Amino acid sequence: MKDPLYASPIRVDLVVYPGFKSLEAIGTMSVFEYANIHLANSGRAPGYTIRIASTRAAAIASDLPMTLEATHVLDADDLPDVAVIVGARAIEEALASNPSLVDWARLAAPKLHRLVGLCSGSFFLAQAGVLDGLRATTHWSAADRLKHQFKNVEVEADAIYIRAGHLWTSAGVTACIDLALALVEEDFGRSLALAVARDLVVYLRRTGGQSQYSMHLASQNTTHTGIRETQDWILSNIAMPMKLGELANRAAMSERNFRRVFLKEVGIGPNQYIDAARFDKACLLLQEGHLPLKSVAGRVGYTSEQSLRKLFLRQSGMTAEDYRLRFCGAPAR
Repeated sequence: MKDPLYASPIRVDLVVYPGFKSLEAIGTMSVFEYANIHLANSGRAPGYTIRIASTRAAAIASDLPMTLEATHVLDADDLPDVAVIVGARAIEEALASNPSLVDWARLAAPKLHRLVGLCSGSFFLAQAGVLDGLRATTHWSAADRLKHQFKNVEVEADAIYIRAGHLWTSAGVTACIDLALALVEEDFGRSLALAVARDLVVYLRRTGGQSQYSMHLASQNTTHTGIRETQDWILSNIAMPMKLGELANRAAMSERNFRRVFLKEVGIGPNQYIDAARFDKACLLLQEGHLPLKSVAGRVGYTSEQSLRKLFLRQSGMTAEDYRLRFCGAPAR
C-alpha cells in the first residue's frame, strides 16, 4: 500500500528532453492516469499528480512528430516523490546535450523516494554515478554499451525492469508500462494494478527478471515457414518430449537437413533452442508463483528437479533456487 513518506497524492515528474521516446512518456503517463480513474470510480482521491519536467519550461520535441509541454523546470530543491527520466533513441547525443540533467540526477537521487530511468534513460543515472555498484537494465540493444561505458554498474540485459533500493530501471520502450504497473501495485495494491492492466490490454506484469528478448520474440525473426512453425510448436508444447527426428518430420525435412536449416535460420541448433525455450518458460513459472521445483521441471519437459537445476546452471550460471530468490525473494521448494 501507499508509502506513508509520500505526499497525497503522489507527485510524479516525467522528465523529458529533446528527442525523448514519446511512447515511453505516454505509456507511463497512461498507467498513472488510468490508476487515478479507477480510484475516482471507487470514490477515492487521485493517487498521482503528473508534471512534465525538463531543464527549461517549453514545448519539448520527441522522437516522433509530437511535443510535450514542460511546465516544471528541474530543481534539486523542489523535488517530486517520483522522478521518471525517459529514454532516447540517440542516447549518447542526449547525454552530451543535457549535462544539466545529469547534474540534477546526481543531486536529486539521494533525496527522492524513487528515481526511475526508462530504457536508455538509465544512462543518465549511470552518468550521474548513482548506479555504481548496483544492478540495472536498459534496452537489450544498448546493454553492452551501458556495461562497457559504466563498468561499476551491474548490467542485466535479460530483465524487464530492476529495482535497486529506490532506484528503478527498465528495458526497452513498452517495458515502461511493466515498471509503472509495478509502482502502482506497490503503492495501491494488486487489484488496482490489475484493473489498469486490463484497461491497457496488457499483462498485469511481466515480472522484472523475465527476458526482454524472449523466445517468442526471437521466433518472429525466422523466415523459413517450416522452421518457424516448428519453433511455435516447441514453444506451445514445451512440457512434451522433444525428439529431433519428430521435429524434423514436422518441418517435412530429413533430420540432417533440419539441423542445418534450423541453425542457419535461428542462429542456434534445435537442441540449444529447446533448452533456451525451457529456460524461458521455467523463469516465468518461478517468477509468477510458488510452484515446487519438481512441478516447474514437469511443466518444461523434465522428469526431475536435477535436470532443471542443470539447465539453470548451463543457461544462467545460477541454480533455480538462486534465480527465484534473486528475482522474487521467495525460496524455490
